[in-house]
Amino acid sequence: MAGEKTEKATPKRRAEARKKGQIARSQDLTGAVVMLVGVVALMLFGPRLTGQMRDAMDWALRLGAHPEVVTTDGLEGILMTVVEHIATALLPIVAACAVAALVINVVIVRPKPSLHGLKPDPKRLDPLKNAKSIYGPNALFEGAKSIVKVVAVGAIVAAALVPQIPQMGAMIGMTPAQLAGALADMVFGIALRAAAAYLVIGIIDMVWQAYRTEKSMRMDKQEVKDEAKQQMLPAEVRSAMRRRQIEASRARMMAAVPEADVVVTNPTHYAVALKYDGSNPAPEVVAKGVDLIAARIREIATESGVPIVPDPPLARSLYASVEIGRQIPEELYGAVAQVLAYVYRMAGRRVA
Repeated sequence: MAGEKTEKATPKRRAEARKKGQIARSQDLTGAVVMLVGVVALMLFGPRLTGQMRDAMDWALRLGAHPEVVTTDGLEGILMTVVEHIATALLPIVAACAVAALVINVVIVRPKPSLHGLKPDPKRLDPLKNAKSIYGPNALFEGAKSIVKVVAVGAIVAAALVPQIPQMGAMIGMTPAQLAGALADMVFGIALRAAAAYLVIGIIDMVWQAYRTEKSMRMDKQEVKDEAKQQMLPAEVRSAMRRRQIEASRARMMAAVPEADVVVTNPTHYAVALKYDGSNPAPEVVAKGVDLIAARIREIATESGVPIVPDPPLARSLYASVEIGRQIPEELYGAVAQVLAYVYRMAGRRVA
């Protein structure tokens, strides 16, 4: 089929996508690595952390046994000393998690400075497009992934605890230190298994995100040919060709406005001309623009007697989500149908 995106993205397309921040990344993989490193760091530095906390609390309680030497200023100093001891013991664990998060993001994303992602993009604010991403295939995958995570963690906890139930009765006579050691071993064992399962889920999610990103960058055969032709020409010629193409495209767009059935406006900043002749299953966008181009579309529509209907949310959604010459998506059928019905009633026409 013409226009079907079956070709892999070219290096230029990949570079443009990367510049826009269109990179495969997985929050689950990052979280799994940080969790795994955190558990290992707790196993390595946990005894030191426990000892520091024990010593700090023992010191504070010993001072509390002599209230006559503890003043208001002294109490604040005691609390600060306890917090300092605990923070010092936690520092290696926090640092290990921070370094793990930084390293895994550098490995996945391979950062390249770009300010393109800071530019405002109206498409990101389009509620209909966002709703499609929320309720589309990606949402199904995310929902299934969440269920798998809950089931996996539950199964791991159950598999670790159930065999230990007969042995828990033997812990009744243990000293607090022995009981804490036994429980710590059990908790770390469960945490390691959960982190490993989460890591597997993160890897699967990373593969899925890479597939989605690769699919979104696919090109049709004509785009590949056009890009190859442009790369063979000097920069000045390519620039002149792009300028002429834009001018020709804009001229064709303006010529199609008189044939439109309605122009939906913002009412001043956006304008989108729609045509519906019954030969296609859905209305088609024949022209769209913002600011000066929108003003010109409204001017031509007024001269040609094409109805102009102010509908800011619909105008912004149409402009952001539908290209010229394409039919409107299903999620906009209802809103566009209301506009067309209003136009037909005002003009005394009936839908065939």
